Amino acid sequence: MIGYVSIGLLGLLCLSIPVGIVLFILGFGIDVVFSPFPLTRGLGQLVWSSSNSSTLIAIPFFVLLGEILVSSGLAARTYKALDRWVSWLPGGLVHANIATSTMFAATSGSSVATAATVATVAMPQADKLGYDPKLFSGAIAAGGTLGIMIPPSINLIVYGFLTQTSIPQLFVAGLLPGLMLAFGFVMVTTIICMVRPGLGGERRVFPLGEMLRALSDLLPIILLFTVIIGSIYKGWATPTEAAAVGVGGAIVIAALFGALSTRMITDALVGTIKITSMIMLVVIGASFLNFTLSAAGMGQELRGFLEGLGLGPLMTILVIVAMYIVLGLFIETLSLMVVTIPIVVPLVVHLGFDPVWFGILMIVLIEMALITPPVGLNLYVVQGARKSGRMSEVMLGSIPYVLVMTMMIVALITLPEIALYLPRALE
Repeated sequence: MIGYVSIGLLGLLCLSIPVGIVLFILGFGIDVVFSPFPLTRGLGQLVWSSSNSSTLIAIPFFVLLGEILVSSGLAARTYKALDRWVSWLPGGLVHANIATSTMFAATSGSSVATAATVATVAMPQADKLGYDPKLFSGAIAAGGTLGIMIPPSINLIVYGFLTQTSIPQLFVAGLLPGLMLAFGFVMVTTIICMVRPGLGGERRVFPLGEMLRALSDLLPIILLFTVIIGSIYKGWATPTEAAAVGVGGAIVIAALFGALSTRMITDALVGTIKITSMIMLVVIGASFLNFTLSAAGMGQELRGFLEGLGLGPLMTILVIVAMYIVLGLFIETLSLMVVTIPIVVPLVVHLGFDPVWFGILMIVLIEMALITPPVGLNLYVVQGARKSGRMSEVMLGSIPYVLVMTMMIVALITLPEIALYLPRALE
């Protein structure tokens, strides 16, 4: 059964079949080949129950929030403002890529959307100012991954929904690791550009008055983040309600900048429908596949196999980490999450680990998968925005940031308080 799922998943994805459809096909195959019961008779109820959740309504709201901010031109304003503040560092504008990704991660909730937004704004600057294409594009791909770590995060919402873990606690748990990753990206960029200054382009220092005036373009995102996350942590709103408030705030910001129009709203809604439909098809398809796998007994067999290895809790976690790194090379990240969570998380909790901590660890592993070939989505997003050059340049440029993520994985396993300190402090 494991061989059927693994080979079938890779084979069907290689045929460019949409991920959600692949998951349904695999579920139908397990029903026919491995199950003594007609599992497809429960498909209608399963599809309804897996999508009929108020928690999941937060997903289209957060997607719409990001689409409005992009369509309103706030991305370009934010990038220009951060350029004024960080381009004096060794690496110059590369740091603006990371800083802008961090800012948009605090509102978009999506890694791919963050990478696409920053790449669209930043790539013209790389050619104009003579930056090394590898490091410049690799920083955008890596910075985009912060969209699923720094709250609000769509992936953390999906994790919380599937594991019945507190989404507010997951959000606050992801804040410190997310900021540490952003700082790590800045540090590794600085070190590389100090050793090889030619990779970073020209360092630019702007007058203090110009830097202070640029802060006005950062205030909208900071205010949105404070309202959304603050209302969740204070208990004033659920993640879904906070997302709806965020959408209202984004519309007000667009109006204040003179970007509100029927065309802008239409584009944002169409983009939201496309992205949300893709996400929900994957979630529903994975729910059906997990249902068939569970009914056929694979979950129990796999847990029994891991427990039968006689490994301690730490070694079992290391085996799981290695499994995610390997699978992340070949499987789309959201699919990887929703397929493995029902099998892996119960085992992790049984071993005595905190599900909030493991959720953050999983997100770092998913972030790594987003910038490692051959299926790293952010690599393709950035290459698409470049419109020239070789794909291998983006892959090589992401390697230093993969090393930073590896260090974060080690840090989370060694010091779980990195993820758990803030949730416990705010209880």
